[in-house]
Amino acid sequence: MKKMNLKYWMMSVAVVSFLAGCGSNAHDADHAEEATEEHAHGDHDGHNHGVEPEGIVIQDITDGQRVFFANLKDGQIVTSPLTIEFGVEGMEVVPAGAVTENTGHHHLLIDHDFSPAGMVVPPADSTMLHFGKGQLSTTINLAPGKHKLTMQFANGVHMSYGEKMSSTITVSVEAAAKHMGDKK
Repeated sequence: MKKMNLKYWMMSVAVVSFLAGCGSNAHDADHAEEATEEHAHGDHDGHNHGVEPEGIVIQDITDGQRVFFANLKDGQIVTSPLTIEFGVEGMEVVPAGAVTENTGHHHLLIDHDFSPAGMVVPPADSTMLHFGKGQLSTTINLAPGKHKLTMQFANGVHMSYGEKMSSTITVSVEAAAKHMGDKK
C-alpha cells in the first residue's frame, strides 16, 4: 500500500511541477489574452517574444513592400472606440506559424516605436497588440489625448521586418461629447 501511495504522490508532484512550470506561461498568455480578448489579437503560440529565434534570418525588404494605415492619416482627430484598417503591399498576410518569404502578420504598437529588424515583437499586452490570426482590422479604445500608433509587420515567428515594414502616425482622440442635458 505504501508503494502505491508513494507512486501516486510522486505522480502528483510531477503533475503539479509540470503545471507550475507551464502555469507561468499559461498565466501570462491568459493575462495577455484578457488584455486583448475583446479584439482577438493574441495568438499566444509559445514563441520567445523579444528574443531573436535561432537560425532564422529576416528577409530583406524591397521597393514596393510596405504597410500603411488604410483608413487613418497622420495628425487625424478621432474618437474612441477607433477602427483601424491595416494595409500592406508586396507581402501576403498569413497567420503566425511558418516562416515563408514575403508573408507575415500585423502588430499594432500603441505609444511605442517600431521594433528593429530581426527582433521579435514583445509579448501581447494592452499596448502591443498581435494579429497572429491574420486579421486586417481592429477596433480599439484609446484615452483622450495624443497617441502614437505604429503598425509593425513581422514574419511567422513574430520577428519584425523592421522600420521598412512599419508605419507610424499620431492621432488625437477627442473626449466624448457631453449630452445637452448633462450638468457641467
